[in-house]
Amino acid sequence: MNWEQLLSLKRFGDTQKRLRAEQDETRLGFEVDFDRIIFSSAFRSLQDKTQVIPLSKTDFVHTRLTHSLEVSVVGRTLGRRVGKELLKRHPNLVRLGYTFNDFGAIVAAAAVMHDIGNPPFGHSGEKAIGEYFKTGNGVKFKNQLNRLEYQDLIDFEGNANGLKILTEKRKGSEGGLRLSYATLGAFIKYPKESLPKKPTTHIVDKKYGFFQSEKKAFLDLAENLGLKKKGSEGISYFRHPLAYLVEAADDICYTIIDFEDGINLGLIEEAYALEYMSKLTKHINREKYYALEHKKDRTGYLRALAIGSLIDEAVTIFLDNEEAILNGTFEKGLMDKCKYEAQINDIINKSIEKIYKSNEVIEKEVAGYRIIADILDVFITALNNKFYENSTNYDRLVLNLLPEEYQHEKEYLYDRIMQVCSYVAGLSDGYAIRLHKKLRGDVV
Repeated sequence: MNWEQLLSLKRFGDTQKRLRAEQDETRLGFEVDFDRIIFSSAFRSLQDKTQVIPLSKTDFVHTRLTHSLEVSVVGRTLGRRVGKELLKRHPNLVRLGYTFNDFGAIVAAAAVMHDIGNPPFGHSGEKAIGEYFKTGNGVKFKNQLNRLEYQDLIDFEGNANGLKILTEKRKGSEGGLRLSYATLGAFIKYPKESLPKKPTTHIVDKKYGFFQSEKKAFLDLAENLGLKKKGSEGISYFRHPLAYLVEAADDICYTIIDFEDGINLGLIEEAYALEYMSKLTKHINREKYYALEHKKDRTGYLRALAIGSLIDEAVTIFLDNEEAILNGTFEKGLMDKCKYEAQINDIINKSIEKIYKSNEVIEKEVAGYRIIADILDVFITALNNKFYENSTNYDRLVLNLLPEEYQHEKEYLYDRIMQVCSYVAGLSDGYAIRLHKKLRGDVV
């Protein structure tokens, strides 16, 4: 892979190449990507989507939106620092007009939307959708779909749904948000289809990155960016190099900030903060730490130092392995090669024990399974009955609750099902709960 192609400013529908040297520096194309994401309705819904702790339990909690903004900030720093060195190594990029801020803008935009396709109720939302089709009422569709389409459903993937949101064609809106190909490439952490499932231990095979409904758009992206093909079975490519930085930014934030949330909420003893996070940096001023009056200030101080230390590590690992990353032979995430890997795992294990398995989180996940399954069942049934001209009065009433963009009639069963899955995945936690109550006939 080569950087000039990977840094493509192309957008869907372009008939001429966009040259970096001709860009308006006051409104750079990669920065336009960020703006379009921030103003999208899909991004706004993240403000009422759970990161870890349910929103109703406390006023101190990270939502998907605040998490995404924090990941973007870390990603921008990673991109700029890596970009500064890459421009020295590849002077042709300077001649073409690229700056280190371009790398930062691409990673920041990809990072701010990294969770845009995730369903309500955290990662359990993905599992809830998958379970509906694997063991719930949706299993009846198995023999009516091809194996890739059915795999898309039983392993419903927020990353793939994100690409759907960003690129899906609608009347008058060809190409979705029309983001630059470079930003979309950096967004796709798993550039493969849903089968074969985990064929190797390479990081790109951990999950999948596009539904069959977006296969054409994905292949267009991969070809234009010059992504390197991987293997001969199924559609599979190696990552856009900047996807490693997006992933690292996410890993850094959820590892450190989830831990910080747990401490501030009293789920983890404060003593663990100093014990665990001090192992990630040698720069803790203990006099300053103990002089801070409030626990939030003390944990915030440790969090800032820990994130800074991990950013340094991620930049070093990326630059030391640039050639392997471009060739597709770098098989781990950046933080998996970090010298602090053991310390990071200690923090994650403590978070699993004290936060992810807390009653608040378990209650949220249990409720989410039922809510998501019921909503899927009602709307898929209504859309299918309408298609076969067999609608009940209830079906017709229910479909009035669907936003206009999800009511377009689809000829193929897979497309109708995916239409509902995308709608459900876009719901905020709060609205999913309220909608479920309406469908059950409860007083809202």
